[in-house]
Amino acid sequence: MLRFCFTTLCASKASPIPLSVSVSKAILKPTRLLFRQLFEKESSTYTYLLADASHPERPALLIDPVDKTVDRDVLLIEQLGLKLVYALNTHVHADHVTGTGLLKSKVPGVKSVISKASGATADLYLEPGDKVHFGDFFLEVRATPGHTKGCVTYVTGDAPDQPQPRMAFTGDAVLIRGCGRTDFQGGSSEQLYKSIHTQICTLPKNTLIYPAHDYRGFTVSTVGEEMEHNPRLTKDEEKFKNIMANLNLPYPKMIDIAVPANMVCGIQSNQ
Repeated sequence: MLRFCFTTLCASKASPIPLSVSVSKAILKPTRLLFRQLFEKESSTYTYLLADASHPERPALLIDPVDKTVDRDVLLIEQLGLKLVYALNTHVHADHVTGTGLLKSKVPGVKSVISKASGATADLYLEPGDKVHFGDFFLEVRATPGHTKGCVTYVTGDAPDQPQPRMAFTGDAVLIRGCGRTDFQGGSSEQLYKSIHTQICTLPKNTLIYPAHDYRGFTVSTVGEEMEHNPRLTKDEEKFKNIMANLNLPYPKMIDIAVPANMVCGIQSNQ
């Protein structure tokens, strides 16, 4: 901690009153991380743009891009003077077609990325514990299966030179005041419960949670907030599994198109 002493004069011109204020080094050091949260309204999907804005090459990555908003994302990246290196998916989505295939056709050199456990085709495959570097920043890969068998959560690094508070891009594993369904694509409520409580809830409570979707207008939460207020995650495992078994959700309308396309990371036959 750094301590600074400021002097304040009272209106009555009395003796100066020292005001001691503590300022954290993390607060004083500006972050170089460029971050944008983008939204696709039809599937209520969030796409996240992260970049090292101080690095000479200004490398960037996109998390969970959507095919319908690729042109928007490419334009933004060009306007910000960034170099897109990676297009990452948190899992094989069932409600939209990923934009990674179109991005590869529009941005030379960009690599599609997904977990090895997903079984999908991509340029790069990730396993638990891997790190995705972009400039001086990196994302840690945490396996969080349960919504699908190949779900991962990307977490910003745990080091002094990495952004604070940490950020967790949870895909459909943890949503704000909810979680992903577990009734198809190899889903398992038991596995999801364990994934969340061992891989996400163990992060610092001030870790920011950025989900792949939101249907009620929420944009961000924290680990501590969800541990206290999420109506599913605050239950024990048996109650959680009972909730998930009785959601009675409709079949995703895009699943028959989205899943086959996403198993090849959105590479489309008409390209």
